[in-house]
Amino acid sequence: MTNFEVRQYDAAGRLGELTVPRAGVTVETPTILPVVNPHVQTVAPATLASEFGAEILITNSYILHGSDDLREPVLEQGLHDLLGFDGAIMTDSGSFQLAEYGDIDVTTEEILEFQHEIGSDIGTPVDIPTPPDVDRERATEELNTTQKRLEHAATVDTGEMLVSAPVQGATYPDLRERAAADAVSTGLDVFPLGAVVPLMNEYRYADLADVVAACKRGLGEVGPVHLFGAGHPMMFAMAAALGCDLFDSAAYALYARDDRYLTVQGTELLSELTYFPCHCPVCTDHTPAELDAMDADQREELLARHNLHVTYGEIRTVKQAIRSGNLMELVDSRARGHPAMLDGYRALLDHAEQLERTDPVSKDAFFYTSNESARRPEVRRHQNRLERLPVEGDEVLLTEGSSSAQYDETWGVRPPFGPYPRELADTYPLTAEVPDRTDRAAYEAAADGVRRLVELHPDVSFTLVHDDWPATALDRVPDGVRLRDLHARD
Repeated sequence: MTNFEVRQYDAAGRLGELTVPRAGVTVETPTILPVVNPHVQTVAPATLASEFGAEILITNSYILHGSDDLREPVLEQGLHDLLGFDGAIMTDSGSFQLAEYGDIDVTTEEILEFQHEIGSDIGTPVDIPTPPDVDRERATEELNTTQKRLEHAATVDTGEMLVSAPVQGATYPDLRERAAADAVSTGLDVFPLGAVVPLMNEYRYADLADVVAACKRGLGEVGPVHLFGAGHPMMFAMAAALGCDLFDSAAYALYARDDRYLTVQGTELLSELTYFPCHCPVCTDHTPAELDAMDADQREELLARHNLHVTYGEIRTVKQAIRSGNLMELVDSRARGHPAMLDGYRALLDHAEQLERTDPVSKDAFFYTSNESARRPEVRRHQNRLERLPVEGDEVLLTEGSSSAQYDETWGVRPPFGPYPRELADTYPLTAEVPDRTDRAAYEAAADGVRRLVELHPDVSFTLVHDDWPATALDRVPDGVRLRDLHARD
């Protein structure tokens, strides 16, 4: 992908640079594209750039195409002058209206040519957003139609305008994976994951994680990957860890219109707040009561600005987490804000092997912060790499304590990773910070590591000296391994 470069990974999360040639800008990802309604601008696009650092936004070309008031002005002035924005502008095609109303009066070629004419920097074909849970026959039929349209879009002359290739397939992982691979084959530039808004609206974050993981399997490491309609900051960390680079939403404005106040943990009604749990300029300069007493337009604008501060603040937090190598700790922390997010995190960890492929082999630290930490990609990698580590001798001690001369070799054991050669004790991830009161999941993961080592060396006699492991962990240790409690009397 000539327009996208990945600079750093953490899990499948990526710090990247998207070059948008028509706009003459390079956008750092992950990032948010605020949705701008060309008719109603709660926060002016120029303010999005100056106050929030917006490098890119998204608007709807289908609305402009059908507008009696704006069609001619946008054709004459161009999209950037009409909106007053110097950064990159992506345009949607009308697929949202197609999903909402069942029909639109424009073809892929017509809307792409219109997007090019008005100066869009990233255009979008007319795909078919297949909602979750439809029958497989419908999902397949609509997917085939979308693919034909993407193939046609690739033949349209759009000059320097990048063109996106939406990935559909409803909630069928194999269809999503196939659709993603087919999207890549078109040679188009940006890969939005479509029709996921219903999953987010219904707090089905586990299903969302499975859909994104399936799409990523088909896409590989091309990019950028755009999670269409994802604008709530509570799920940015999880989506980024799965490999999403771009998010967009009108939530900042729509929530403000309904007096709803965004936080990273969820959404609050302004009328129910006594204090603002935020340090943005809106919240430090006003109290909830003061905002509540304002006229509707002023209150809406200030709430929208707060919502944007929270949104961009979380994007920066995600970027720094990728840079520091602690994105998974951030995902774990965010998952505690809502039970549905915890479901999403657990579903994400079902794909730990997939995430491990791009996860850096070394980071500054591994913090064991919950029983979910036992399923992280780093644990899987360590246990997979046991096959590369030689075992010397016929009698081997695996111990959380000290070595013993009566054995040919002594290995350490550390929950949640399991056994390791002593000379690796000071290497990542074995330097992990683990609580003294380790939970059962960490011991069970360590026992799985012991099992893995034993299976790799069936002719070696192993003794495991453990520090009061629970029965559920000891039950996972192969029967042939001799067990001793570190503190038991001989």
